[in-house]
Amino acid sequence: MNLFTRPMKLLTAVVLEQMSDEVIKALLELGVMDFVSIKKIDPRQMERLSSKPSSISKAVLEDMRHRVEAVLRQGHCLLPSSDMLDVKNLEKPDIDLYRNKLDALGKQLIVLKDEQKNVNQQLLGLQELKRYIEEDKLEYLDLRVGVVGHGKIEDLAEKLISVGGILHKSSEGDTCIILALHRDVAQISPLLDKFGWTETSSSELQRNALIDISSRIDKEYLEVSGQLKQVEEKVDEIIKQQQSPLDAMWCNLRLNELCNQIRSYFAYTRNTTLFSGWVPTDQSDSVTEAISRASNGQCVIEWTGAEEMPREEIPVSIATPKAFSPFKKMVDNYNTPEYGSVNPTLFVMIAYLVMFALMFADVGQGFILLLIGFLGRIDYKRNPMKPDSMISRNLCDLLLYLGVASMIGGVLFGSYFGFSLFPAIWFNYDHVVNGVATGGVINDVYAILGLTVKFGIVIIYLGLVINWVNLFRKKDWLKLILDKNGLVGGWLFAIGLYLGYGYVAAEYRSFPSAPWITPALAIPLFLLLLPGFIEYHQAVKKGGKKRPIMSLITETVFEWMLNILEIFIGYLSNTLSFMRVAGLGIAHVSLMSAFKELSVSAGGGFWGLVIFLFGNVLVIALEGLSSGIQALRLNYYEFFSKYFTGKGIAYEPVGLRSPFSVNK
Repeated sequence: MNLFTRPMKLLTAVVLEQMSDEVIKALLELGVMDFVSIKKIDPRQMERLSSKPSSISKAVLEDMRHRVEAVLRQGHCLLPSSDMLDVKNLEKPDIDLYRNKLDALGKQLIVLKDEQKNVNQQLLGLQELKRYIEEDKLEYLDLRVGVVGHGKIEDLAEKLISVGGILHKSSEGDTCIILALHRDVAQISPLLDKFGWTETSSSELQRNALIDISSRIDKEYLEVSGQLKQVEEKVDEIIKQQQSPLDAMWCNLRLNELCNQIRSYFAYTRNTTLFSGWVPTDQSDSVTEAISRASNGQCVIEWTGAEEMPREEIPVSIATPKAFSPFKKMVDNYNTPEYGSVNPTLFVMIAYLVMFALMFADVGQGFILLLIGFLGRIDYKRNPMKPDSMISRNLCDLLLYLGVASMIGGVLFGSYFGFSLFPAIWFNYDHVVNGVATGGVINDVYAILGLTVKFGIVIIYLGLVINWVNLFRKKDWLKLILDKNGLVGGWLFAIGLYLGYGYVAAEYRSFPSAPWITPALAIPLFLLLLPGFIEYHQAVKKGGKKRPIMSLITETVFEWMLNILEIFIGYLSNTLSFMRVAGLGIAHVSLMSAFKELSVSAGGGFWGLVIFLFGNVLVIALEGLSSGIQALRLNYYEFFSKYFTGKGIAYEPVGLRSPFSVNK
């Protein structure tokens, strides 16, 4: 994993127009170029260039691809993956032929789809009848017992099915039982009149009718479920017979979409094609070779270093191992870092896991999280078409890390499902919170609060150091030295910490009074006043507008005062925010202690075990969620705020296996 974002280079190439299609295929197969609009080149050169529209529009290709995907999903078939794409199989799609094939397949399926719809409606009606019977909501049902005067009983039963009713012939002669929903009475009654329906007066038959019809519904439900499954299997079989040509159709449509996307960045003269894009430096030789080979050497390739381009225009590529994807997603969800800055993924991972371990330290409960993540991954692997549920694929991956972190914390603090089964390696969290700790550095709740404050100071300074490295690489010396998150801000934070710890050490009676403290505060405070004047001088030097001196002084002093407030109040609040780590850790121990006491109060045994198990489930669900959210919040608001600008542009290469290849 790179410590910094990947170095990039800008390619600008010219190839013969007749070679452009082969070049497109080569670049698509390589899949490492983030194309830029050719309109950004010299306007005088742009006058000589033109675009080359695709013969088939993007909307038509996308619509046809979505139709193929819909058919495959209907047959419960896996959608083709990017691994199936091969530019050697690229050909111009015959949209009319594709449409005719899909229409023909649709006609073949339409009868089965209608049958599937009817059977499904019948099944839903039976489910509703079953539910009302089971819930004893008889007021929603219309139950009738009687005999058919004329016509066939089978014909009446068939017609009743169409309106959601069910007919059961009783063992008592010609007596029939009819059950329907009360809301369908208006349709049922006229139908019964046509068959000469006569209600029975037998009270015994009326009493047994619901029992008889219930057993019939259960039997009917199983039969209809079997019918629905058979219809679905027929649909699946028909589509699976066509899966190979459908996959080939999808792949060709997808390839043409991607080629058109690349072609949209190309510009043409009568004989040549011009295009440009960003490529990671370590891939530049491969791109040069691919273009040269595809164009038979008839090309001109020019590379421009990132240092020659505006930093804000350079896309950002972060090389992160796949195993770290949950933490890369945390970074991506926040924003894209600047080009050339520190890759924050590793630091986010360490900070997040340590915070979680401090808040949710338990070997047993950590193992449960690990097990949930592991089983979730297996389930998604076995069912690749399964949509993400509340516990998504990414969350399953994250739970593996959180489970291990929680187990390590549990070993350090001696917690096993809330019990101290083994001696703690560091200190016993349960004993400290419950006031029975003896010896050791951490022996009361205040020591735990102090521990998390110190941890917060380390995280804040880590953020500042990363910011200093980023500013040094940008050669932004003014912010590096004189910004509130620069060296001056870091120095003032250190002085504030010294004063704060001295005040606590003096039992909150007085601050340290060393003679060096006054100049150590005064000099950096004065230095914070300079950036406003320096920035104004640089702006005027570059041709900016001059301003009245009093206006400049007033604005600079006002901004200086705000910066001072931000430094002292902001850094204080940032540091104290980490006390929530201790708060959640203490709450976790307290909840487990409460459930243990409730379990004992219940006399142990079965109910004591139920209370204890319920307590663990509740703590894992609520405390685990709270700890995860708070660890993320502290990363975003206290850690990222010190160095993360979020001004970067994401690197989005167009390729066969790139997630950014469609609808960029």
